[in-house]
Amino acid sequence: MADVKHMKWWGWGVEGVSFHHENKPAFRPFVINAIDLDVNTAPAAPMSLDDLAIPAPLIGDQLLAELTDAVGAENAVQDDLDRIVHTYGKSARDLLRVRAGDIPRVPDVMVYPGNEAEVQLIVDRAVAAGAVIIPYGGGSNISGSLHAPEDETRPVISLDLGRLNQVIDLDEDSGLARIQAGAQGPDLEEQLAVRGWTLGHFPDSFTHSTLGGWVATRSSGMQSDKYGDISDIARGMRVVMPGKVLEIRPLPHTSTGPSVREMVLGSEGRLGVITEVTVQVHRIPEVRLILGYLFPSWEAGLAAMQEISTSDAHPSITRVSDAKETAFSFATRKKSGRISISSLISKGMMKVLQRRGWKLDEVCLSFIGYEGGKAHVARQKAIVKDIVSRHGGIVVGKGPGELYDQKKFDTPYIRDFLLDRGAIGDVSETAAPWSKLLPLYTNVLAAAEKVYAHLGVAGWIMCHLSHSYHSGACLYFTFAFKHDGVDPLGQYEPLKNAIQQAFVDSGGTLSHHHAVGTEHAAWLEQDISAAGVHMIDGLFTAMDPGRNLNPGKIIAK
Repeated sequence: MADVKHMKWWGWGVEGVSFHHENKPAFRPFVINAIDLDVNTAPAAPMSLDDLAIPAPLIGDQLLAELTDAVGAENAVQDDLDRIVHTYGKSARDLLRVRAGDIPRVPDVMVYPGNEAEVQLIVDRAVAAGAVIIPYGGGSNISGSLHAPEDETRPVISLDLGRLNQVIDLDEDSGLARIQAGAQGPDLEEQLAVRGWTLGHFPDSFTHSTLGGWVATRSSGMQSDKYGDISDIARGMRVVMPGKVLEIRPLPHTSTGPSVREMVLGSEGRLGVITEVTVQVHRIPEVRLILGYLFPSWEAGLAAMQEISTSDAHPSITRVSDAKETAFSFATRKKSGRISISSLISKGMMKVLQRRGWKLDEVCLSFIGYEGGKAHVARQKAIVKDIVSRHGGIVVGKGPGELYDQKKFDTPYIRDFLLDRGAIGDVSETAAPWSKLLPLYTNVLAAAEKVYAHLGVAGWIMCHLSHSYHSGACLYFTFAFKHDGVDPLGQYEPLKNAIQQAFVDSGGTLSHHHAVGTEHAAWLEQDISAAGVHMIDGLFTAMDPGRNLNPGKIIAK
């Protein structure tokens, strides 16, 4: 089989890379206080792949031969490791289940096409045989978009796009790049950078997720304030459907009725297999700078972000953490090193803040990024500094921003670290109008604390604003608790459900950028109304009457 990069089957990232707390002296007391877990506890012995009861493949010889003929014998794979890797994504639920050996429906074969023609052969032969096709990119999905229904009796084919990983063409006059859908973030950025360009799309999953996956789940990136979400970036695409290819040309704008492009965005493989995306790219900026700021309160930080969003400033990143997440950031600082938050926010500065009347346990850390020419960045910084000052905030310099830039893709490793020691960590995010953000935030925290009290556990929940828009913003919540070791999912589900319900009850969406999948499908009707669900159901039924294309995602049918 061609060399396709996969994450480890039981957690995030690649083997040999993990979170370490030994050089972070504040981390252990922080976690003890937050969730009553001593991180010095020896991690549970990892389950071996040999310990899993992996069911035999359920696929007939004829279909297997047809798929093998389509992609070549080396690219039609049935080994146990590959089948388990492709069984789930990387949600907390997925990892709890696979670590417990709960694998009721494992893909029967993984196919690795090398071009769009081979994708068409796979789709057509699978549909003719009544099989199920689940497109697979980097495997980073956390909304339940990758697993087959537990009761699926038809053959399940995981169509891995990892070999389709090239930047095909770059139109420098228009700033449009044609890129194969299986290209992972680092690979496509490297190929673009050689010619002086960037996509500018950096989701948390960047190092292990693909362009096609971003489109299929309506992804947002850390710099979406400047570059837009993937729905803004993706201008054209090619999608293999049974018997045909959908081609959406990369036009700057069109009035051709309901947007077919929008139908594909967020479709999670239910309309076909995305093979190629034409994206808007940008010249690598002359200056890229992320500055750290402090605010005296969460309310002040949110108010500043709102004013920035409607000002003449156009930062690439607008992020502010609540006091709890700020405390977490301080707890993960290293004992020594050239760059650390503690080295820049000195004891002397803290005394100044106290004289100003700040309560140190309410301080909120913010990161704001700037990109462009020197004069442009200088003007943006000046506008933002005035706004920050009006809301009582202060600038603390480049150091925290550089630290954030270095560590921005590392958080999922902390979740694995906690899982190894009997605790669950997870995230849920939403978006709402500015007027609803504070009440939503308060309601979500209250909902989580109510569940923690009912479970009788010490729980933690923290939040940051991650993306700003003219009318509102995204709030990104992280929560954790030590489970009882008997029924982790039974304790996790009421917490996750309470947080999600608080989102929609408070005027937010079910998810800002993690898609619907199966994790969030229960709230879809409350989010888009019964009529909206009816429209989506009609679209899926018309385009895929046999339910061959990733069935059960977004809506249960």
